[in-house]
Amino acid sequence: MVHRIGWLRAAVLGANDGLVSTASLVVGVAAAGSGKPEVMIAGLAGLMAGAMSMAAGEYVSVSSQTDAEQADLARESRELEETPEAELEELTRIYVERGLDRDLAEKVAVQLTERDALGSHARDELGISETVTARPVQAALVSALTFAVGAVLPLIVVLLVSEAQIAPLVAGSTILGLAVLGGLGASAGGAGVVRGATRVTLWGALAMAATAGVGALFGVAVG
Repeated sequence: MVHRIGWLRAAVLGANDGLVSTASLVVGVAAAGSGKPEVMIAGLAGLMAGAMSMAAGEYVSVSSQTDAEQADLARESRELEETPEAELEELTRIYVERGLDRDLAEKVAVQLTERDALGSHARDELGISETVTARPVQAALVSALTFAVGAVLPLIVVLLVSEAQIAPLVAGSTILGLAVLGGLGASAGGAGVVRGATRVTLWGALAMAATAGVGALFGVAVG
């Protein structure tokens, strides 16, 4: 599970955002009195813009994390060259704090330092390891793809129903989809399924209600 943390987080956020934002946009435009073609165009535009925005935002965010990790590793490598004794003592103290007696902790620190000093400090001092290293491109692609997958549901509903049914059926199907996503996400993380589903659907419903209100207000004003 640990090696999936990065892309799993991006996937859950992307799917939820794609579903909520596209459904909210569709409901808002439909509430303004627009026809099905206009609603569909708005939804497709929202899908493309949202997917690109998610990819760019995730790439920048994770790249910043990568830069910070690289800076920490460079500093640690420098310290290992300049003050190896102090670094060995630091690693020993870490193992003592984790429950090893002093002699054993020192033996472990010495052996790990001889084998891979930087890797040992990166893992045990900095908390950086191969399984949780930030991957900007992977996170960006996952965010964009999952956003698009989430955004497809309301667009499918728009295609299948009449203009009069767009707003209520998109809202209903979105709430159901959010409940499923929220429950699955909570279950994967070991949290309560009902609580996770409720939290996600509540905020999704509020977002759609707000955009529907704005759409109805401006639709009446334009009319």
